[in-house]
Amino acid sequence: MTGRCLRFLLLLVIMLLPAQWAAAQAPAKSQSAGSATPPDAHPQDDDAPYKISATEAKDLFREADEILEFASKDSGLPIRHSVKKKLTSRDEVERFLRKHMAEDEDAQRMQRSELVLKKFGLLPRDFDLQKFLIALLKEQVAGYYDPKSKTVNLLDWIGLEQQRPVMAHELTHVLQDQSFGLEKWMKADGGWDGKRMPTPRDLADDEVGTARQAVVEGQAMAVLVDYMLAPTGQSLLTSPQIVEAMKSGLGAEGAQFRDAPIFLKETLVFSYRYGLDFVTAVLRKGGREKAFAGVLANPPRTSREIMEPSTYLAGEKLAPMPLADFGKDFPDYQIFDAGAMGEFDVAVLMQQYAGEDVSKALYPHWRGGYYYAARPRRDANAPIGLMYLSRWTTSDKAAQFAAVYAKSLAGRYKQAQPVVKDGEIAPEVAAWRSLRGRHAWRTEEGTVVVEVQGNQVLVGESLDDETLRRVETDLFGVAPSRAGSK
Repeated sequence: MTGRCLRFLLLLVIMLLPAQWAAAQAPAKSQSAGSATPPDAHPQDDDAPYKISATEAKDLFREADEILEFASKDSGLPIRHSVKKKLTSRDEVERFLRKHMAEDEDAQRMQRSELVLKKFGLLPRDFDLQKFLIALLKEQVAGYYDPKSKTVNLLDWIGLEQQRPVMAHELTHVLQDQSFGLEKWMKADGGWDGKRMPTPRDLADDEVGTARQAVVEGQAMAVLVDYMLAPTGQSLLTSPQIVEAMKSGLGAEGAQFRDAPIFLKETLVFSYRYGLDFVTAVLRKGGREKAFAGVLANPPRTSREIMEPSTYLAGEKLAPMPLADFGKDFPDYQIFDAGAMGEFDVAVLMQQYAGEDVSKALYPHWRGGYYYAARPRRDANAPIGLMYLSRWTTSDKAAQFAAVYAKSLAGRYKQAQPVVKDGEIAPEVAAWRSLRGRHAWRTEEGTVVVEVQGNQVLVGESLDDETLRRVETDLFGVAPSRAGSK
């Protein structure tokens, strides 16, 4: 889901660095103790917002060339030509974000996917995603590289000391772009275009953008860490404890970040945190050339490969998921959205509804998943119908995930009443550790079915009985008995 549902967010963040890595968003004046104010520097009132002076800007751009040399040596990516640099104001950053949001080809997909995220309970029902993203990104950005204009944008409210690691990060993006053409490289992911029925290849490619995003940011983070540690004689590989401490601070100081839903928090830092871990693992195993140019030439394709680098290094190939015949199974529905539910997506879903420990124990057993969302043709205002299929290493792990999903219904719907047969007692869902067979609940948006067949879990939400029966027959060969059977 992340690969498409929040592709817009990832495209904006592609060249951004969380502001807390720059130590502060409104730092004190960055002058050495006892130094005089430069003649052309504007006076800084103690209560006025900090802003870089003309002299500081000149020094900043001169240092950028030196830091570019460091980034090239550290990554092994060559400098092919000079870099355009620009000092950018807060207003200009906001205009850039709004313009990017209005023009990006994935923005319309984001609007549809926002409703799907809400259906899964990953966003509150009354949440305004677009408004929140603008505020969140304005808070977190400390600098960015625009691959369209080939310009590094440095922010005029961040002091010189804090700018240097930002430049190490952003100038790594410059080197990536000069050798691989980032804009085209980031969009070379295929995936569903929203204009036809999705194919197995569409769903298999749905996380490619997420994985590439993590590569781009992970490499830039690796260079940033090496740059910050260079004066001590240490590096990313020799100081794992320092690196862990740095990762823990990603986004933590921002008010918008603190108030964000778990899914948005984790999505925002995924490419930085997991991307850095991925690059570190490849660096240890294969050296600098493989971790930078090698990965850019042969990038991972899924969030699973990023979260578990050993699967990328081993060349793991997951078997294709069984695909429902959407055209035949949903004749009374118009497709609304479709995509992968990758390892990262299920990890966040389980973290939200069962806690981090349960999530970490279970998500490595994920082996595939996708969703299909559609609206009834007869009623454009009806709730979105949702089909979601996931696959796990064993039937036991599938049953554990099914229990987590069933528990989530209480937090996602105003009412979720179990459907039981005569004489049966309604199950205590909150106490379940695993769920087998077929179970159903009535909600204000229609029936929800959670069904475990072997190592697969099928979920149907707000779908009519006949449609769900066709899907069950299509995927499992026979439609199981009706709601409540075990």
